[in-house]
Amino acid sequence: AGPSTATTAGEPLNVGFVLYTQSDTPGALNARWTYANAYSGPGMATGGPTTGGFVGRYHVRYFLENGQFSDEYDLEIQRHASGEFYDVTWITDGKVSARGVGMEVAGGKSLAVGWRRVAD
Repeated sequence: AGPSTATTAGEPLNVGFVLYTQSDTPGALNARWTYANAYSGPGMATGGPTTGGFVGRYHVRYFLENGQFSDEYDLEIQRHASGEFYDVTWITDGKVSARGVGMEVAGGKSLAVGWRRVAD
């Protein structure tokens, strides 16, 4: 038999999702995120390239639904060698906190990313 796919009762699944949408502000992305369907909220990535597209380095801040601050990271979005998909990395104090993969949706206006936290 293979490894169990069940999680411990009460332990959230280590899977998240974020949808980044181009902002009207150059170099910024609006975010809508969830982690394990247990936490969710809005966010904003700033400091990215002003030439359009998603590839670049950003600083991202996430909030809970009630507006309370949740987390912030340095965010790197790179186009995967395939050209169709993206590699996404969230960094805290120079250490990788989470990794994800994404693809453009909504005619290239949004980037949909599935991610997981990286174990220490």
